[in-house]
Amino acid sequence: MASRLHAFNRFELKYLVPVEEAAGIRDELAGRMDRDLHSPVGGYGVWSLYYDTPDLRFYWEKIEGLKFRRKLRIRHYGDLDGVTDESPVCVEIKQRVNRVTQKRRITLGYGAARQLCDGRQLIEHSAKESAFVQEVLELVVRLNLRPTAITGYQREALVGRDADTGLRVTFDRRIRGRDRDFHFGTPRPENRFTVPPHLAVMEIKVNERTPHWITDLTARRNLNLVRVSKYVQSIEAFGRAPRSVFHVHEADYPPPTTPTDKPLPAQRPASDAPVKAGAQ
Repeated sequence: MASRLHAFNRFELKYLVPVEEAAGIRDELAGRMDRDLHSPVGGYGVWSLYYDTPDLRFYWEKIEGLKFRRKLRIRHYGDLDGVTDESPVCVEIKQRVNRVTQKRRITLGYGAARQLCDGRQLIEHSAKESAFVQEVLELVVRLNLRPTAITGYQREALVGRDADTGLRVTFDRRIRGRDRDFHFGTPRPENRFTVPPHLAVMEIKVNERTPHWITDLTARRNLNLVRVSKYVQSIEAFGRAPRSVFHVHEADYPPPTTPTDKPLPAQRPASDAPVKAGAQ
């Protein structure tokens, strides 16, 4: 069996920007970067099921800023319509070592991923995959991990070219989540916006250093680094833990008073929009 493992290290910088401004930044970046081949016009869906202990150990490690911390999640790319046990997903351990983010993951069918993480059963794997599969199983069993929150958002991605091949910039919007109905194939689950829908998370990801022209762009546009975690947002949005310094307070980022875009078809009533995001 060919190995389905993938691993990489990088630095990540996050910014919170209005959706309209994010579109302008994306268009400016497009002059020096290429659209990710996997990112169609309008972006693609990213859905992640996070596992944690009954007392939310991974959440509190993030809040307390431990220099070494990690999370376990199952991630699906694309729409959730028609998800089956054969649909490809990634079982991923994301960990932070000082300022470096490390990701290790294996691509599996959704049924096999659930067998490993929910059923706590060993799955078929190659010799090269054995250490990672065993690590996931050991984490789930030793820490009594269980499904805790789902996050979802629409992502557009750009990648660097020439001397900036290690550069990647993503724009995540319509960031939402839920604290139940953890099967990706759940019909019409109720999600809530966990970041105000008029805001997007812009993330700069580099292998070693941030190109100077990116630094100039963020300074010229007065972008400020933020500490925001989509998992933390979901935990706090549903009252699982007190709101922290990582939480995005809507009062601090009020929506524009004058709408700049026409409303989307079948838009929800304004009183409902900030809370419920619908199934997709």
